[in-house]
Amino acid sequence: MVRTRLDSEQQLEEMIVKEPRILSDQWMLIGRQEATSHGGRIDLLAIAPDASLVLIELKRDRTPREVVAQAIDYASWLADLGADRLAQMYERLSGGGNLGEAFKQRFGNELDEGALNQSHQIVIVAAEMDPSTERIIDYLNARDIAINAVFFQVFQNGTERLLSRAWLIDPGETQANVAASTRSQREREPWNGEFYVSFGDASSRSWEDAEKYGYVSGGGGSWYSQTLKLLSPGDRVWVKIPRKGYVGVGRVVESAQPVGTFDVQTVEGLRPALEVLQHAERYRATADDLEKAEYFVRVKWLDTVPDSRAINELGLFGNQNTVCQPTTPKWRFTVEKLKAHFPRWNAPADTVGP
Repeated sequence: MVRTRLDSEQQLEEMIVKEPRILSDQWMLIGRQEATSHGGRIDLLAIAPDASLVLIELKRDRTPREVVAQAIDYASWLADLGADRLAQMYERLSGGGNLGEAFKQRFGNELDEGALNQSHQIVIVAAEMDPSTERIIDYLNARDIAINAVFFQVFQNGTERLLSRAWLIDPGETQANVAASTRSQREREPWNGEFYVSFGDASSRSWEDAEKYGYVSGGGGSWYSQTLKLLSPGDRVWVKIPRKGYVGVGRVVESAQPVGTFDVQTVEGLRPALEVLQHAERYRATADDLEKAEYFVRVKWLDTVPDSRAINELGLFGNQNTVCQPTTPKWRFTVEKLKAHFPRWNAPADTVGP
């Protein structure tokens, strides 16, 4: 196998269309070569499980800094697209498919039209990037603009061409910026320091276990697990089970780790999670795959309720991301409401039970 180069950007596009998991195993392509009203064409457009969009710009060779301005210009057009235009894009790409049906089949959830295109990120795919372009992307991402870059290398193996990739910035950081953003910047306010956690999919996660052994988790794909890296010891988390409600508040004890190294405290002492948890068999099946493995963050609970008594009032914040740092007034409202339901929310961690 030898390193080679592509003859055109179209070849790069064809490779990604054929195997979108090259970029992410949790994005679904919904558009290709879509003309914008600003002039030019978006190379590829994808949708994430939270109905946010991913604008993908492809460059076969070294990328000049002008491509960042071009991508932002395209993103300004994308931000105003409604569900009807996005549905038409997918219909063209798929040859008559239905976006809502495809989304449900791909992610297992109904596509919420209200959440569709409320936020987006920009991803520039290139063989290499000049230093000024890297500095610009780092600068924007550090200031909560969801933009990232992927470097790729092409290898020839007989008659087959293979593509490898490496991210400029940890995708979890960019995803966090997407989760924190809204379509209207007027709706944003400074983050209040409180983390939101979605403890989703009861078929593969047990709140009874999480409450008993002290953890939150996410997995089944890097999109679901990578935002767990945002949590550090001492952070306070408010945990919601989708479609049920909020079930607890706690303090992070340890940073994220894969299931294969995670232990839980039992009456017999510390034991591997893979020997104890209700869904251990499911976790064991993907434990050796770092992309799909379940990841755990150890938490000291301050106050919890069983999922049968979950708090689910009108107007409370919700999000599909496993972890996020919301900057919407709705999150501040939610935390203040939850403090009344979880009166031990601010108890010192060393005075509460496991």
